[in-house]
Amino acid sequence: MSVKLGIPSKGRLMQDTFDWFAERGVRVERTGADREYAGRVHGAEGIELVLLSAGEIPGELARGRIALGVTGSDVVQEKIAAWDRKIAPLAKLGFGQADLVLAVPKSWTDVSSLDDLDAVADAFWKAHGFRLRIATKYHRLIRAHLKAAGVAGYQLVDSQGATEGTVANLTAEAIADITSTGATLDANHLKIIGNVIHASQATLFRSKTVALDGEDEDNLARLLAKLGIA
Repeated sequence: MSVKLGIPSKGRLMQDTFDWFAERGVRVERTGADREYAGRVHGAEGIELVLLSAGEIPGELARGRIALGVTGSDVVQEKIAAWDRKIAPLAKLGFGQADLVLAVPKSWTDVSSLDDLDAVADAFWKAHGFRLRIATKYHRLIRAHLKAAGVAGYQLVDSQGATEGTVANLTAEAIADITSTGATLDANHLKIIGNVIHASQATLFRSKTVALDGEDEDNLARLLAKLGIA
């Protein structure tokens, strides 16, 4: 048996995660060619590296197929219903920060709050005969946010890429997406309304559903102690 640690398989998130572990005396490395998802962990006994896409890691944690995983907190909360019953956050890693926000055209000068959006959605329905469209890939988080604010009369349009361009392309009237600097929103003549919906960053999570034997539990405890996690 071994304790499986899931890490993003490519890009800046993978390298920043490797660096975070290395700074704490645990060297994690990818082995083989770039297209091979194999790797090793040095400095921690009984830990097996599993390279996955960041989007796969929440599901693997929830199903107990891996014990630990690094991914964005936004991805966990969006993909896993009642996520906190299955997954526990252990440490924020200090990189990969991005805010999930709601944005509308800058030309909507009278819209600056969710109450304003609710009023616009009602007027939009009366004028056009269909609901105001919000493009996003964060359906769970956005529905919960708008429900809590009492916003109705909208529909979510799925967008898995180039979300900021959907308003200009006339496939949505507003968007909800993550942003680090707001530059892309500004370039597409969009403005943020309301508060940040979720402040995301790369986080080390632990599965609450994984089955570990006594030796695995000991190896996991030693790893977390080395990482400075109580």
